[in-house]
Amino acid sequence: MPKMKTHKGTAKRFRVTPTGKIMRGKAFKSHLKEKKSPKDKRGFDKVVEVAASDKKVIARNLGIR
Repeated sequence: MPKMKTHKGTAKRFRVTPTGKIMRGKAFKSHLKEKKSPKDKRGFDKVVEVAASDKKVIARNLGIR
């Protein structure tokens, strides 16, 4: 059976930490920002861990586990 290829769209959007967590950026930060509070806009710069329900599919697309 051949090796699975990494899904390149997934690879550009997610990062794996040295401890194995899958991290993602936040949405809603590109435009329509004048109606959002400064606190909200600062929060968009953070990276957060992927939800447990999505980890299996994302890990498979990244070619890990």
